[in-house]
Amino acid sequence: MSRMGLSDDERAELQAALRSDVYDGSVSSRAQIVLWHDEGRQKSEIARLLRTSRPTVDKWITRYEQEGVAGLVSRTSQGGPRQIPDEIRARVLALTKATPPLALGISHWSSPDMSKYIRETEGVYVSQTWVSRLWRENRLQPWREGTFKISKDPDFEDKVRDVVGLYLSPPEGEAVVSVDAKTGIQALDRTQPLLPMTFGKTEKRTHDYVRKGTVDLYASIDVRTGKVIASVSKTHTTQDFLRLMKKVTAAYSTEKIHMVLDNASSHLSDDAMKWVAKQNGRVVFHFTPTGASWLNQIEIWNGIITRKVIRRGTFSSTRTLTTAIESFVASWNIDCEPIAWTATADEILEKVRSIISNMERLTQATEINNVTGQAA
Repeated sequence: MSRMGLSDDERAELQAALRSDVYDGSVSSRAQIVLWHDEGRQKSEIARLLRTSRPTVDKWITRYEQEGVAGLVSRTSQGGPRQIPDEIRARVLALTKATPPLALGISHWSSPDMSKYIRETEGVYVSQTWVSRLWRENRLQPWREGTFKISKDPDFEDKVRDVVGLYLSPPEGEAVVSVDAKTGIQALDRTQPLLPMTFGKTEKRTHDYVRKGTVDLYASIDVRTGKVIASVSKTHTTQDFLRLMKKVTAAYSTEKIHMVLDNASSHLSDDAMKWVAKQNGRVVFHFTPTGASWLNQIEIWNGIITRKVIRRGTFSSTRTLTTAIESFVASWNIDCEPIAWTATADEILEKVRSIISNMERLTQATEINNVTGQAA
C-alpha cells in the first residue's frame, strides 16, 4: 500500500487530533487510521489493531482525503443546537481520563462526582445521567481498573519472539511445554457447613475460615495438546521444581523438549542449570522476559484451576486440597485442548510500544501541569 504523501503540517494536525481534548475518542481513532495508512500499513492490519472493519478503515481514509480532519468528525443530525456546549463535553472527557484533583479526596470519577464538579467549576448544569451517557458513547469506564507492568528486560523483543514463535510454530517432532509454579495455595476450611444453591438463592459460605496449611503446585502444559503434568509439594525449592522436570522428561519420547519458564530463582539456580546440562541438549529452557510472566501459557491454566477448584473450595487439610488438585488435572487430561494462543509477536510488541508511548505522553503532560500550577 502506497503512502498518502501527507505533508509535515498534515501529520502534525493529525497527531494533535490524537491527543486533543476537543475531539472525542472516535476522532482520535480515525486520525490514527490515516496516520497508520500514511506509514504504509495494510488496511487489514489497521482494522485488526483498532478492532474495526476494513470498510470502516476505507471510509475514514476517503473522508480525510476529501475533507481533511473535518471529515473525521461524525456528521450529526440536523436540528437545534446541543443543550450542553461542545466545550463542556470536551472538558468532561478530558477530566475523566485524568486523576481527580487532590482536593476532592477521591481516587477516580463517578458520574455524581463529575456532575457536581462541572457545576461548581464551570457553572454549567450537567446531570449524572448525561455524564454516564457520554462515558458510554466514548467507551470510558472510570470505575474499572486493570493492572500492567512494562518489562525492562533489555532482551525483551528477542525473548517475546522466541517464546511466541514456539507457541505459534512448534518445531516439528519436538515437544514444547510451558512450566511454572503456583505457590502458596491455601487449604481453607469454613467454620460452618456450606449452604447449597437453591431456586432464587446463591450458594453461601461463611466469611471466616480456618487455615489448614499451604501447598505449591508445579505444572506444565503441552502447547500442542493441552495435556498437563503436575506435581504438588509442601515446600518451594529447586528440588521441587526438578521433580516436575523429571516427570515431564519421562513423559516424552521426543529427542528435544523446549520448556518455557519465567525467571523464578528455582529456574535459574545452579542446580537447575546443572540438571539441564546433564540432559545433553535434549531439554532447552526458554525464559520469558523479566516482569512478563503473563507470556507463559501455564499462567492461563493456573487461572482456570483457581476459578474451578481453589477459590471456592473448602479443604479440611492440605491432603484434601492436593486430592482436589490431582483430580482436576486427571479430569482435564481426559478431553484436554491446547490453549488458543493467537497473538503474534508483532502484535504484542506493538501493544507494548503503544502503552510506553501513552505513559511518556502522560508523564510529559503531568510535568507541564505541575510547572503551570507552580507558575500560577
